[in-house]
Amino acid sequence: MNKLIYSLTILIIFSFFASCENDLEAIKKVINKEEVAIERAQDVEMLYSDSAALRVKVTGPVLLRHLDKINTREEFPAGIMVEFYDPLQRVQSKLTSKYAIRYEKKKQVIVRDSVVWLSRKNERLETEELIWDEKTKKVYTDRFVVIKKPEETVRGYGFEANQEFTRWKIIAPVGEFNVDNLKETVE
Repeated sequence: MNKLIYSLTILIIFSFFASCENDLEAIKKVINKEEVAIERAQDVEMLYSDSAALRVKVTGPVLLRHLDKINTREEFPAGIMVEFYDPLQRVQSKLTSKYAIRYEKKKQVIVRDSVVWLSRKNERLETEELIWDEKTKKVYTDRFVVIKKPEETVRGYGFEANQEFTRWKIIAPVGEFNVDNLKETVE
């Protein structure tokens, strides 16, 4: 009797699996290929260190990691805040924007939409786009920029700086500005 029940159970299980088939079109409707290639994280905090010292903290409400083999990238579609630290672990500067993307292979970060950089020296840079080239360690844009300092405001088109923002220049300054003070802070 036990052999008969066992044989019937095996036959039922085999029949069940043999009768199942995958409708490829139905599966494609349920699973979007692009969604599978994207990892999503919320309330992200990423810490970057050098020789066990915190150098950069990146936070954002949403991180999308695109796993495309040719063009792997990390995207912050809902904005980003980056804090840069000095060797004594003090915040040296902060950068915010409403959008950011990092291209892994190019080693390039682009921040867009309401980009604001604030320094510990009360300097404020405002623009619509900044690009950080990780290989050359340069930050630049060809867009309009405004740099507000305690003693003056400088405006212009195009901007270049080292990644620490300690040396910078506006490519084509516009408006009135104090030339004596400009020489001290601009490259």
